[in-house]
Amino acid sequence: MKIVRYADRADLMQRRFEELTRPTFPAYMNENEPGNLYWGRLYTDFPDFQVALVDGDELLAEAHAVPLPWDGTSADLPSGWDEGFVRGMTSDREHTALMAIAISVAPGQQGRQLSSRMIQTFVDNARAAGLSGGVIAPVRPTWKERYPLIPIEQYMLWRRDDGSHFDPWLRIHERVGGEILEAAPRSMVIRAPATDWAEWTDMAFPGDGEYVFPGALATLVVEDGIGTHVEPNVWVLHRI
Repeated sequence: MKIVRYADRADLMQRRFEELTRPTFPAYMNENEPGNLYWGRLYTDFPDFQVALVDGDELLAEAHAVPLPWDGTSADLPSGWDEGFVRGMTSDREHTALMAIAISVAPGQQGRQLSSRMIQTFVDNARAAGLSGGVIAPVRPTWKERYPLIPIEQYMLWRRDDGSHFDPWLRIHERVGGEILEAAPRSMVIRAPATDWAEWTDMAFPGDGEYVFPGALATLVVEDGIGTHVEPNVWVLHRI
């Protein structure tokens, strides 16, 4: 297995969405505004941080990230994924840290600790680029979808009897050295007609109201035929 840049493997660029993104993320997450505006520029502006893990021609996992300015304080943390992505692509301040945008592991490769390897890739790439502020990750907790009505500020405090985190994805981040910083209750905001949400979720939204839908970390609020979903994340810091 080895890490390669997408900028050096055009063949993988043609495959990554179908083999990694589509099977690992809900369809609606591909409809956020910063992603639609800036995703393509990641490969041209910051190619060193857009990488894949391969074994021969097999695409196992990928990691995307964007460098951004961050002074190391809670006050200067972005509000979440949306603001961090925009800051990294537009700010005139000096880039000092790396923000994790996404990790995907091919469904057939899960259980091999590849996600831990991709977290380490973020750290290695940040160190190589001289980003002394480390890696900040707006983590999407795996099991939060089971508790969409629980505030993220409460969920992020849950622990198992042995002291490890209740959430499997946050537990992995802590296991490889990550430090939970704080909640990002408005990390990603997606607004679209209820008809689009029905297509993305295979679920009807007949009228205005607040809905729980499969795979979501929080609810969907429909008003006047427009659905708004505000996804919460948890900020985690990996020092270098």
